[in-house]
Amino acid sequence: DSLDILEENVEKILKGEGLEVRELDSARDQVQPVTLRKDVCYIVAAVIFNSKEEVLMVQEAKTECYGRWYLPAGRMEGGESILEALQREVKEEAGIDCQPITMLLVQEQGPQWVRFIFLAEVTGGSLKTTAEADGESLQAQWWNRESPLPLRGRDILSLIAAGLKYKKNPWFQALKPVDIPCQVICQRPLLTFVTSSGDSSEEDRLWLLLSNSKGEDASSNPHLPVKISNKRCTVTWAVLRLVKECMSSSYSRLNVTMCGILGLQHNGRVLGKTDGICFNTLVFLEYSEGGPETGGPPPLDGDCYRWHEVTNQRLRAKMLQRIKEGSVLPVHSL
Repeated sequence: DSLDILEENVEKILKGEGLEVRELDSARDQVQPVTLRKDVCYIVAAVIFNSKEEVLMVQEAKTECYGRWYLPAGRMEGGESILEALQREVKEEAGIDCQPITMLLVQEQGPQWVRFIFLAEVTGGSLKTTAEADGESLQAQWWNRESPLPLRGRDILSLIAAGLKYKKNPWFQALKPVDIPCQVICQRPLLTFVTSSGDSSEEDRLWLLLSNSKGEDASSNPHLPVKISNKRCTVTWAVLRLVKECMSSSYSRLNVTMCGILGLQHNGRVLGKTDGICFNTLVFLEYSEGGPETGGPPPLDGDCYRWHEVTNQRLRAKMLQRIKEGSVLPVHSL
């Protein structure tokens, strides 16, 4: 049954797993595979603590920030995965072998610049000394976050704080990239809407936006929408474009909340063919203050999409909990 398959797929997304990207949701979306360092730039950064909760820092060798300190970070290279890039950068800059615990945050400035910040732990190696200085870094040290240290940028302070917060009280499930190839940067949102009966004895109803397959019987194979990002449409804004496209008559009265990332898919093994990323996200839609009390989700334009009421109680409870608690990986547009 197609709805059973749909619910299984939603469960996978909620668990941080992935789904192959087979179809994009607009005839206007021209599928042009992205190429690393040509169309996109991916950056990795590591937040690593020792037993004293000191954070791993590296001293920069670059001319523009020579002698200043920063987290181990750098650009991904062609032919490597996100996790391989993370481990390579930490080894080159700090002399440390590491393994990721979870992604902490994704920052993006359009598809041209996306940074993946990881909380990681040491598995081997030794701190890079001044005798090993090279073009990657001058040395590495543990920083207690109190001693004076000339920083390359204060943006890392919030990343370090997020790492400490997660270590003490994880507010979302540990999340790592899933190895599924993708040609473009795109977003697969669980775009939700909740309607309340106003009666405390009755449960709220949960609605999920689905994309209909192209063809004569469009509604026979409903699936989650996938919206492409481009140079003018960032990851965060891709879902706004989707809402505006399919709910234009209600768009001005709607609030769209990007709750965060449930998972991301990337492979990167074949330069120019698998450099894309699919972000699986959780999005909450509601009417702004004074919006209509329709008793149902916003009307849709055309037949490309449709609302599906989630009646599976277990799945519904999981989705409502994630929406309410905000227990998802943050994504920030810069």
